[in-house]
Amino acid sequence: MSHYLLTGAAGFIAARTGELLLDSGHTVLGVDNLNDAYDVRMKAHRLEGLKKYPGFTFQRMDIADKEAVLALAEHGPFEAVINLAARAGVRTSVENPWVYVDTNLTGTLNLLELCQRSGIRKFLLASTSSIYGENAPLPTPESADSSHPLQPYAASKKAAEAMAYAYHYLYGIDVSVLRFFTVYGPAGRPDMSVFRFIRWITEGEALHLNGDGSQSRGFTYVDDIARGVILALQPVGFEIFNLGGHENITLRGLIERIEALVGRQAHIVQHPFPQADMKSNLADVRKAGEVLGWEPSVGLDEGLRRTITWYNENRAWAKTLKF
Repeated sequence: MSHYLLTGAAGFIAARTGELLLDSGHTVLGVDNLNDAYDVRMKAHRLEGLKKYPGFTFQRMDIADKEAVLALAEHGPFEAVINLAARAGVRTSVENPWVYVDTNLTGTLNLLELCQRSGIRKFLLASTSSIYGENAPLPTPESADSSHPLQPYAASKKAAEAMAYAYHYLYGIDVSVLRFFTVYGPAGRPDMSVFRFIRWITEGEALHLNGDGSQSRGFTYVDDIARGVILALQPVGFEIFNLGGHENITLRGLIERIEALVGRQAHIVQHPFPQADMKSNLADVRKAGEVLGWEPSVGLDEGLRRTITWYNENRAWAKTLKF
């Protein structure tokens, strides 16, 4: 069994990845600064689940703190660093780009330096479909242009990818970069569309829709994504993989699916489409299938059912979460 350093451990994808690793008998040191980018009660809920495992230990810290990151060597040796910590969110990065550079670029640099100094041979970096910009071909392959990000969030992730390649080139660190497309599931981010739509429809609140709802996304269930993260820990040299895009649907179509499953009608309030958003995304995941042996298995209707079930089981506090 192996010992892993998992950053952003209280985050959506990281928490599920940690659970799968721990279920397999591995040990995990999780780190997270538990920032308030969205309601910290959701992060605390995920962290409580991880703390039930005897093989999990947690340290609250910020990966932008170089000395704190380098001190993590004391808790090794680590089989790999799984860097799923990130400041996420397209629109908020326009308001405060500096914090995105601190976490997404400086934090990545600090973790790569930890690998270089401590002899950790594997580094996994979470990136984003937002990196493909405005005019990406659909479905989008990893070879598509990613040099024209539309906002600081995507720009910071592009910079982190470049830094990871530099450390691969200089020090031979094996690197998997995972560009995530739209991920959903139980205990998902409350600022994402699936959580919001389920809550608004369930509670009979106004559903706020940006644009006319014709924009589309490729949605993938969190368990499928977490399995992809673990598969990407195998040696690859330096490779970039798309993960996601299992089922493509417009936001209007998504609302209709959730209405049918919840059994209530949405009260839609329409807003202008944000300039920083992409109109469509859909992953070409053939490379992940060929190299990693990954393919998603949970369909959208089943994934939405599981997510709605989680919401209803946690409704007393989930309905009060701040976006």
